[in-house]
Amino acid sequence: MATARVSWQTGKTRNTKAESAPMIPTAESPSPASRPENSQPRRSPHPVFWVIAVALVVIATTLVVRPQGGPLDSVAFGQLPTSAGARGVFAFSGQLSKSTYGVYVVDIDAMTIWAYEYLAQKGCIRLAGARTWRYDRYLENHNVCDLPPDVVEKMVEEQRQYRLQSNEQQTP
Repeated sequence: MATARVSWQTGKTRNTKAESAPMIPTAESPSPASRPENSQPRRSPHPVFWVIAVALVVIATTLVVRPQGGPLDSVAFGQLPTSAGARGVFAFSGQLSKSTYGVYVVDIDAMTIWAYEYLAQKGCIRLAGARTWRYDRYLENHNVCDLPPDVVEKMVEEQRQYRLQSNEQQTP
């Protein structure tokens, strides 16, 4: 049973027998024709691999032996240093109700949160709600739905006035 094989080195087609006898190595240097098909000549690595290896060694050395206070220790140009906490705008996906999903967006600097609802039928999003918590953080004991921020502001002012009056009455 003879089969035809194409050598990847020469591109020539060779006929081989499946039941051929095994090759016995000789002391002489084998010629390309007598070398078994699965053995390949020893080649040196391509120069690109040497360049990559050298570059990786340089990078590793730089990371291990870098001077303190150098240019690699600085903050990225687009990254603002934060002192006490996170600042900016954050977005989170979440479930708004049992069957609706959307995106919550929080602006820390403006003390505002808003939610967008995804409408699958229309393939768009709509603003589901927005609110500032500027005055909410001053409330002590309150839990009511449908409370606009201006009412919360008035409640906080009333609470502060009440506290000032009670402190004035307690001081001798």
